[in-house]
Amino acid sequence: ESRNCMKSLPNPIFKHAVADAVLQQARAVKLLILDVDGVLTNGEIYITASGEEIKAFNTLDGHGLKMLQKTGVKLAIITGRDAAGVAHRVQGLGIDHYLAGIHDKRSAYLDLIAQLGLQPEQCAYIGDDVVDLPVMVRCGLPIAVPSAHDWVIHYADFVTHAEAGNGAVREACEMIMLAQGSLQDALSAYVQ
Repeated sequence: ESRNCMKSLPNPIFKHAVADAVLQQARAVKLLILDVDGVLTNGEIYITASGEEIKAFNTLDGHGLKMLQKTGVKLAIITGRDAAGVAHRVQGLGIDHYLAGIHDKRSAYLDLIAQLGLQPEQCAYIGDDVVDLPVMVRCGLPIAVPSAHDWVIHYADFVTHAEAGNGAVREACEMIMLAQGSLQDALSAYVQ
């Protein structure tokens, strides 16, 4: 048996306290919705001579999404762009609700939660730019990355410490799991 199994797990991502009000909001979350560019990526887009878009995704973010899914929280992506590489990443992560090429994120969000039978307070959204605000102001837990536009930061109830494309999504996933009481068990499973 591992010598670390009996230790209480550290919580290194949350070096700063998470407000009780944010944890309360996170307890209700049944659906996490993400933007792509500037959230799942650092916001840079490389375009090849043939017009193909290339984006870099963080594996920590991907595993955080998979851990959150295992707790029963559903995942969705609403993005204005429609890139084949993103569709491939979404499929690899097993994200069921992928809405690409969306220019009216508000309508897409309202249709999605109606389809899933969820209330706004049961939804969290991670965004970085003003096009994300129509969803952020209508969901229960609006989340921003530190490099987000100032208006987005203003309307966010939680701002990650990690940057976009570099662990911000993982941090948000683990914060939701922490609030819902599933983080310790999820992480402990790796040291059993």
